[in-house]
Amino acid sequence: MLPGLMQSAPLQISSILRHAALAFPTREIVSRLVDEPVFRYDYRGLARRAAKVANLMAALGVEAGDRVTSLAWNTHRHMELFYGVPGMGAVLHTANPRLSDDQIIYTINHAESRVLLFDRSFAGLVARIRPHLTSLRHVIQLSPPELCDGLDSYETLLAAQEDAFDWPVFSENAGSFLCYTSGTTGDPKGVLYSHRSVVLHALAGGLSSAFGISAFDVIMPCSSLYHATAWGLPFTAVMNGAKLVLPCDRMDAVSLQQLIQGEGVTFSGGVPTIWTMYLDHLNRTGEGAGALKRVVIGGSAVPRAMAESFQTTYGVSVLQIWGMTETSPLGVVATPTPALAALGEDEVNEVIWTRQGRLQFGIELKIVDETGAPLPHDGESSGALLVRGPWTLERYYRAERTALDADGWFDTGDIATIDPLGFMRITDRKKDVIKSGGEWISSIDIENVAAACPGVKVAAVVGVFHPKWEERPVLIVEPHDGTELTETEVLDFLAPHIVKWWMPDRLIFAPVPLTATGKIDKKRLRDLYGTVLG
Repeated sequence: MLPGLMQSAPLQISSILRHAALAFPTREIVSRLVDEPVFRYDYRGLARRAAKVANLMAALGVEAGDRVTSLAWNTHRHMELFYGVPGMGAVLHTANPRLSDDQIIYTINHAESRVLLFDRSFAGLVARIRPHLTSLRHVIQLSPPELCDGLDSYETLLAAQEDAFDWPVFSENAGSFLCYTSGTTGDPKGVLYSHRSVVLHALAGGLSSAFGISAFDVIMPCSSLYHATAWGLPFTAVMNGAKLVLPCDRMDAVSLQQLIQGEGVTFSGGVPTIWTMYLDHLNRTGEGAGALKRVVIGGSAVPRAMAESFQTTYGVSVLQIWGMTETSPLGVVATPTPALAALGEDEVNEVIWTRQGRLQFGIELKIVDETGAPLPHDGESSGALLVRGPWTLERYYRAERTALDADGWFDTGDIATIDPLGFMRITDRKKDVIKSGGEWISSIDIENVAAACPGVKVAAVVGVFHPKWEERPVLIVEPHDGTELTETEVLDFLAPHIVKWWMPDRLIFAPVPLTATGKIDKKRLRDLYGTVLG
């Protein structure tokens, strides 16, 4: 083999920051904060304050490979940690505040974090868990001193640091971010991203086949920075010089609309529940979506009615996305191809609105049957979804065994089909698929139809024990506030769209619980309603 004669430079997160500060120094970052006015600065300011973060970590005794934990919302201060902590060689553990206290304690102790930085709204949480954190040496509130109630102030500590830092060069395979799964079954599991995986993921995320981001975009991440690095947007956006709008914890429809209209947001992303509330707000107020052109929706399947409403009423394209913490999280994105476009607009909409996405460079997909044999990409054959690629997990943090099979494939736990054009559709999670009388029922397909029924805010389907059929579907519906729905209205709406034997055996009107990452908590629903038919 003849070696290449090109320069070799490691892929490091600090290189993204250096590039943005030089290429887009005045591109704006707008950040809401907890109990403070909106903050504005630019990429040059981000680079300077990230350097201060790196100097602060060094002053606190943080060394390469040490873990630092954040408990924070989508703010400019959290973004500074995203660059300053891994940039100096440490690992940022983005703790999920929506986990239980015991799970948060578990993740911080499992990470063996030395420093905890938290937003003001988590002061009570930190007070409760701090006595149980075994490796912690420093606790810092991400606030100015007047809001810190005697705790160490991030702004005070940062003010004492130099705004330049000689970013070290080290292996691109060094750890950068430690993200934990939501822990719906057992303890959360740690996924340790490398600098290499983050940079490659950011490059892929900006491609036209994925998010298609440019310097003319104004991006508002509504996916949480603590959840799989907000789908990589803090890196893809900065790499491409887009304006960033950070909503803090205010994900209600009114607050998001203020930012969308006031800051000219063109691109956003979040879980379906956020956009359900947003569309309901627009419908009730008669307002428009401003400059918004694209919304990426992930976390669970996008109801077709939501995508159709965005497109036909407000001119906003909906891109479904599928991924998981273990894939950094980008797996597939539902963007059209020439082959699909040639089939006509109706077919484009049918595919884009009903599939999670298509093959992206950097992620290989395979579906297999129960014996592990590959299944055809015919859009009909359904099997276990396996993935592999340069930003896919190899093993969980502190685990001794690989998470891959002998050929390097990771089992996602999803059941899916892949069609001849490369578009993948999740039909269910392995643990959620309903087996009734020996036949499979897709809970996701029923949910998508039910969610389109007028008045339905969230619809969830779970399989519960049935004395004759083994399992049968139960539908739980949470109506919009102030809406009166009847069982007959919902079931009559379902009937023309699903086969008769898929019809739920029971419809329950009740709040639908969500997991720490905003997905429907089906484990909790099975606990609540698992015996209603038996």
